[in-house]
Amino acid sequence: MVFAKNSDRPVGEVQLAVPFGRRPTAGCTLRTQYLSIGDTGAHAALLSCPTWLWGAEHGVNEFGVAIGNERVATVHDAAQARPGLIGMDLVRLGLERARSAEEALDILVDLLATHGQGGIADAAHQSAYDSSFLIADPRQAFVLDTSGTDFAAAPFPRGTAISNRLSVGSGWTRGSPGLEPGDDFGRFRDPDAPTDSADLRLAASRRFLDGQGATAGGLTPATTAAHLRDHGNGPWGAPGAAGPAQPPPPADGAEPGSGAEPGSGAEPGSGASVCMHISGGSVTAASLIAVLPTDLAAGAPLRAYVALGSPCVSIFVPAFVRTIAGPPPFVPKELSSESMWRAVDALRQRVDADPAAIGAIREVLDPVEAELWFEAAEIVETPDRWADVAASWGGRALAALESC
Repeated sequence: MVFAKNSDRPVGEVQLAVPFGRRPTAGCTLRTQYLSIGDTGAHAALLSCPTWLWGAEHGVNEFGVAIGNERVATVHDAAQARPGLIGMDLVRLGLERARSAEEALDILVDLLATHGQGGIADAAHQSAYDSSFLIADPRQAFVLDTSGTDFAAAPFPRGTAISNRLSVGSGWTRGSPGLEPGDDFGRFRDPDAPTDSADLRLAASRRFLDGQGATAGGLTPATTAAHLRDHGNGPWGAPGAAGPAQPPPPADGAEPGSGAEPGSGAEPGSGASVCMHISGGSVTAASLIAVLPTDLAAGAPLRAYVALGSPCVSIFVPAFVRTIAGPPPFVPKELSSESMWRAVDALRQRVDADPAAIGAIREVLDPVEAELWFEAAEIVETPDRWADVAASWGGRALAALESC
């Protein structure tokens, strides 16, 4: 299973990748963003966290469970709801508590019923919202759509994608008590919130998945990285592959339904693509690719590739995540540093102002990224070499980013 996510967040919001160890605190009290709840302890996980939030936009745990969330506009008024859990709380709690994707689904549904959704999740625009979730493990994947405490979930054994819209429809196999068989969960969508850019990005991801399924190599981390860099004209920039850099789309617009004001000179929603560039609205703040092997219990390595900031002007740095039976992990410390995120964001601002600059930037970054991926492939089966060989990865990536 290959899990991937771009995290589109408000412009300027820092998001870092942080490895968390196991937490033996079952029976204690746990403080989430707005609530104190009972703690059950925590599995080890690599979490991608906006620095002002307790929770995570996406991540992967030691059992090979990966979860990511997307903002959705629903008839539930999260802004008026009592304080509850926000989408990022639920991502982190699912990863801390679940040993499989199905167990994660059970946990998220139970947390929703117990605590509901409510609280500011976008500090830049002071907005609250509900979330949709993509949940995966080495063998299966689920989509969970929510509206307050209402929910619908469906399994997707052959791969799927989500975006900023409800997508399960009437194909759900598990739903909240108020749903009848055959009900379309789309009736919970806010009819006043446009979904144009969400539809555009969802269609691009589905085309990508359909295309990769038809190729001999299938879905790979490299082709997935190219998709996460899609600026509206298809995948580009696969690590180790030659090819021209694609400039970002015009950035002078606001995401439909984001609450942000559109900039001057463009229609709302311009700049929307898989790799997001919306001035005054949202940009991609971090990306994750996780390769989830079926034999984790036998000691198989769990590989991740992490890009801080916008992936089009970043480097996907390899990491080896802690697993239940594997050797000591290695996650470059620079992925948890604000300096790397800010170096990437400076490049994002540069290409937003001058799209043609992306060519010169990629000429510097591409060789370094290719070297890191080559080295990671060379040592993935020899974990005794991880710490020595990978010790330089974060520093080399940061030096390349700062040299641009």
